[in-house]
Amino acid sequence: MRSEALIADLEKKAQGAILILDGAMGTMLQKYTFSEEQFRGDRFADWQSPVQGNNDLLNLTQPDAVRTIHTKFIEAGADLIETNTFSATTIAQGDYHMQDIAAEIAAAGARLAREAADAAGKPVGVLGAIGPTNKTLSLSPDVNNPGYREVTFDDVRDAYLEQARAMAPYIDFFLIETVFDTLNAKAAIKAVMDYRAESGDDTPVIISGTITDASGRTLSGQTAEAFWHSVRHAQPWAIGLNCALGAKMMRPHIAANSKVADTKVIAYPNAGLPNEFGEYDELPEQTASQLEEWAKSGLVNVLGGCCGTTPPHIAAISKAVEGKAPRIIPEPPRAMRLSGLEPFQLAS
Repeated sequence: MRSEALIADLEKKAQGAILILDGAMGTMLQKYTFSEEQFRGDRFADWQSPVQGNNDLLNLTQPDAVRTIHTKFIEAGADLIETNTFSATTIAQGDYHMQDIAAEIAAAGARLAREAADAAGKPVGVLGAIGPTNKTLSLSPDVNNPGYREVTFDDVRDAYLEQARAMAPYIDFFLIETVFDTLNAKAAIKAVMDYRAESGDDTPVIISGTITDASGRTLSGQTAEAFWHSVRHAQPWAIGLNCALGAKMMRPHIAANSKVADTKVIAYPNAGLPNEFGEYDELPEQTASQLEEWAKSGLVNVLGGCCGTTPPHIAAISKAVEGKAPRIIPEPPRAMRLSGLEPFQLAS
């Protein structure tokens, strides 16, 4: 269960140091090369459709592997770990006909992370990972029908609320991550706020968007600053970016967030860009050297890794930023801040 004392310890550490987030759960699970039968386990041996690739299901069928990965990242220096629940919603699990057990998968993932964190012997925060789902609210999947949507805002909000309820007993933060569609993120924010209202639990939220390519925008078209304006009403504990880009390409967008956000900035880039086989070649020391410069430049408060990053990457990052001061959170002047695809600010 979330501990106010643990969060206070992390807050205290964050005043004088850059906190370290873990690396890529998916990358680590792939190293096990689990077969279809191992994904299924005994319980799902006769499941109606293939389940290989449903990494969140491994919370139920291969829990020891998931817990071990969490432990390896903690031993590498992580202060914060993410639950293996990126796709633990009814919408995403629908691809495997497992929507009815999505909440069970989410709860199991959160519990495994909690067990690893509690065994760490140091304060380790558990972030309940809430992924973007495989449906988008801002864009039509049908190029011939721009107004068509596969899901409604309420559908997405309801899926996230179920996930939030399932994870809440075990986590310290909600992490709305890999946001490519801001409207999906708003549905997740609404779900978290609704959970808080019904439960009285004020679990803090972290929000991390994704700049999809060299355009410098999310898939739904926003710049990093416009994205911040769109979600700042949630008063997140931290705001930032992850996935899609390596550190080199992500840096200008993190720098943009760093200038405007009046909260902590979190960043967890990929280990470079994937090669032609979809694998990541950037070595731990290469990733760490780039993120060390971010730390020296005062851009960030929390650093970790996304796709392709392993415990050695996290260990190298932790060593590279050790002793370096975290970003000083600015106090922007009072203003009306709006956004469409671009940010708009009207000073008072």
